[in-house]
Amino acid sequence: MEGLEATEVNLNYALAKNDIFRIDSSYFQKIFLQEESVLREKGSKRLYELGASVKSFGAYSLNNVVDYLDAGVPFIRGVNMKNGRVSFTDMLFISKEAHELLWKSEVKEGMVLLSMSGTIGDVAIATTHWPYPINSNQDIAKIDVQGVANPFVLYAYLLSRFGQNYLRREARGSVQQHVFLSQIEQLEVPKFGAALEVAIQRVLEDSECRFLTADQYIKASESKLLSTLGLDTWTPPEALSYERSSREAFAAGRFDAEYFQPKYEEMISIVKKNRDDYELVQMGELSQPLKYGCSDKLDYIEEGRAFLRIADLENKRFNEKAVLRVSSGIEFSPSELVAKDDVLISRSGTLGIAVPIGEELDGSSYGSYFIRSRPDTNRILPEYLSLAINSLFGKMQVEQMNTGGIQTNLTIPAIESILIPVGNICWQQKFVDMVIDSLMQRERAGELLTAAKCAVEIAIEDSEAAALDWLQTACLPSTS
Repeated sequence: MEGLEATEVNLNYALAKNDIFRIDSSYFQKIFLQEESVLREKGSKRLYELGASVKSFGAYSLNNVVDYLDAGVPFIRGVNMKNGRVSFTDMLFISKEAHELLWKSEVKEGMVLLSMSGTIGDVAIATTHWPYPINSNQDIAKIDVQGVANPFVLYAYLLSRFGQNYLRREARGSVQQHVFLSQIEQLEVPKFGAALEVAIQRVLEDSECRFLTADQYIKASESKLLSTLGLDTWTPPEALSYERSSREAFAAGRFDAEYFQPKYEEMISIVKKNRDDYELVQMGELSQPLKYGCSDKLDYIEEGRAFLRIADLENKRFNEKAVLRVSSGIEFSPSELVAKDDVLISRSGTLGIAVPIGEELDGSSYGSYFIRSRPDTNRILPEYLSLAINSLFGKMQVEQMNTGGIQTNLTIPAIESILIPVGNICWQQKFVDMVIDSLMQRERAGELLTAAKCAVEIAIEDSEAAALDWLQTACLPSTS
């Protein structure tokens, strides 16, 4: 069978630690068997042999006691985990009482988090910078190896090709795949020398610090803009009752009470009052005609034209290397493609997220949940336009303009009516500079995370000395 993608195994091997007796060919792919053999040659041990603790949520019936709140104990879900990190910017919260009841799913510092359902294999590590106490839902396993192994090394290993392939091999189910706690406990983990483990941990801690710095730069740019607009100390009022004339209702084409809440009018009034260096301009005047995206019911392939979806957003950005691809032979109309300096705005589900398009995604297609803006760059910088829409000033206008009930939506006329504070290009650049600094820090943080994953793979396939050399080269001090 030389040259064929075929594998022969004896029955004893197939039965060993195979609790449901898997005999499907996908379970015995050559790459899985090769990596398993390499790990065992390195003296790997299973998590349960190390004495690791692996916990989940407990009984699924406990979902009935979880009510989501606007504030409280952060409640991590699978959607909050992507590319090795947890994003706390779109977090749900639970009460302290629910947190105490869900003790099995509490997240503590040093734990490694692993998604068990849906998108299997998303990983994160709970660091000292997280806002404890924290809880998590039933789709996330908490692996505690403190005292028996280095959690940062386990984190990098799970993100590596070896860890991801193990999870691919063990995934069960057809439409909705899962891995279970018993399978995670069987995960074979390599043991490295102290020098390499310390080096990996330092690189990952540096990566985490840079991610945090990137977040701080973005928050600083938003705070600076709100301060300039006079909204930095403003709290939206919540009126118990208010009146509007029928003339106002007919003029707006809206008859719902939410649209006429006084906080929107008060916010616009404050921003108009504070304008010295800027004017308020409707979005429609700053852009070529806005366009809706195309259907996302397409077949995705390994290589081809990038296809941009809301699901692929992370920190209001697309990762060019991670987005899905469609055949280059599919014909899209010019309005269904983006170019450098365009801005995509989400119009359904999570509304009003503005995403600037860089050169690396020029020519990409985009899904119907987006509206494309092609701003006049002589009047407004795409990065600044995105910042303004994503700020409190933009978010509240989006909140006012959206339509629909359970599934809210934005239309092109609604987005065209959004007011944008526009100063000259130099004035805008003051805010954009901090955004650029954030992007540089985030890019470097991603490079360091990749370096740590590669070091684990090199140590397994080659030697720890080679892995240390790699880290030294890949993690030389950056000018950023």
